[in-house]
Amino acid sequence: MADQRQFSFNISLSVLNHLGRNLYRNFITVLGEAISNSWDADAKNVWIYIDRKEKSFVIKDDGIGMLSDDFQHKFLKIGYSKRKDGSTTSKEGRPFIGRKGIGKLALLSCAEKISVISKKKNAEYVGGVIVNSGLDEAITDDLAVQDYKLNAPEMAIFGERLKNHTKGTVIHFGGVKGGITNTVSYLRTLIALYFRFALVDEKFHIYLNDEEITLNDLKSLSDKTEFLWRINNIDDPYVNTHLTALKESKTISLQGFSINGFIASVEKPSNIKIRGSDEKASIDLFVNGRLREKDILRHIQSARIVESYLYGQIHLNELDGEKDIFTSSREGVVEDDPLFQKLLKTLKDGVMRTVLEDWDVWRLKHKQDGDSENPRKTKKERTSKSLYNAVTDDYIPSKGSGNKKKIDGWISSLSDDAEFNFSSYAECFISENLIRKYSEDKSIVLNDAAEKKVKGYKINETNSKNAGNVSIDIRKGNSDLSYLSMDDLANWIDKIPSGGACLAKDAKEYKPMRDAVAHTALLSSPAKSKLTSVYENIKARINTLLK
Repeated sequence: MADQRQFSFNISLSVLNHLGRNLYRNFITVLGEAISNSWDADAKNVWIYIDRKEKSFVIKDDGIGMLSDDFQHKFLKIGYSKRKDGSTTSKEGRPFIGRKGIGKLALLSCAEKISVISKKKNAEYVGGVIVNSGLDEAITDDLAVQDYKLNAPEMAIFGERLKNHTKGTVIHFGGVKGGITNTVSYLRTLIALYFRFALVDEKFHIYLNDEEITLNDLKSLSDKTEFLWRINNIDDPYVNTHLTALKESKTISLQGFSINGFIASVEKPSNIKIRGSDEKASIDLFVNGRLREKDILRHIQSARIVESYLYGQIHLNELDGEKDIFTSSREGVVEDDPLFQKLLKTLKDGVMRTVLEDWDVWRLKHKQDGDSENPRKTKKERTSKSLYNAVTDDYIPSKGSGNKKKIDGWISSLSDDAEFNFSSYAECFISENLIRKYSEDKSIVLNDAAEKKVKGYKINETNSKNAGNVSIDIRKGNSDLSYLSMDDLANWIDKIPSGGACLAKDAKEYKPMRDAVAHTALLSSPAKSKLTSVYENIKARINTLLK
């Protein structure tokens, strides 16, 4: 006969470690879990107090608070979910952030001693203290969860933080592991960047050391932002009020997908670095206002230089559906989820393709280096454009100049011609000097016609120097060859009497355009085409001679 006793699960405290007590190593993640709990509790305000000297911090909210039954059977119940009855929003209509009921384990990960107290309006505080060293001992002794008792809270540890606190929850973290190394300014920037609950409820406020965190804490980032791509016309207060001095912007419309957000580009890669840390702003995924995946582009792996200039936020609330697709650490999304894969494909094909192309065009338009990996322009064209940008910096008027707009227009109008002329001059310089080197190497002697031309060039140069009162040597080495241009050199080195392919023939066509470029003239479109085609012939012939 079978044993008739009833049996039940008896869970060891070690399950806390397996579920995630040791998974949360990022201080900002711990803050995120606490702030998310306050959000779910319909708090209007969250106060964070940092005491670096005492290696402690406090997080306080004015949410609905807890009674003793709530504290025991909801807060301390690992795995308790606010959504168990099918509800997805709080009483105030906020979309719930919490889901699995294990995010609270983050609170145990960063400090030796965690004291939690909470109260409903017109009720007394309830709570307890968790000491991680004691919890470790209980885990070593393989205690069941019901056998581990929390210590009573020491109210004095909260001090003035309880003044005027009529309802809500207060958590004190003592003995922070490794101390609090982050600066207050760094924390302010990260909180402003990563906790965008105000996009969902503008009545939700976060304070750090009693000073409200606002979008002004992102000023160092917004001031250096020059390009913007809105995704499906997102209504974002940061974009609307702080990105007002953009050089270029565009809206990317995506049909049939409720994604929205923005991608922005700064002037230099160093501009997205968060001051006082190794942290960088990136393109991050948000769900219901909460950061869910940092640097989402790492899944796409394009590794283009453009990406080191970009930051932004992608919002897709659909990811918070019936199925939980967030990792246990709450710091990412399960990668093989179909909706997440659809998002990644949309970002790659529908967003980043446009961003990559626009970025190159806009950077070059505003006299900056573009994307060297973009095949839209050749290496020579990009190098010429970079040289143009560097030179024109010497002529850009100051902001107070009355002629600034006019002169900026003149400089911009020279851009395309400069790109062509600079590379054409470089081609001329290299090809003609290679012919001179070739002539010296072959010990070719100048004929009478060449000698006569050199003599005439020297007389003209002497007269010019005398007129300008210039006494220095102008030409390096002062070789006779340095006075001869392409057509002179070609007629002497590679002239074929039969009239077949030769350098002399091409050089004769090359000369009028070459002289115009050398005299800084702007070439017509037909002249540019002619110069390009003839240079290709000259290049091929010189390569043949040099073999």
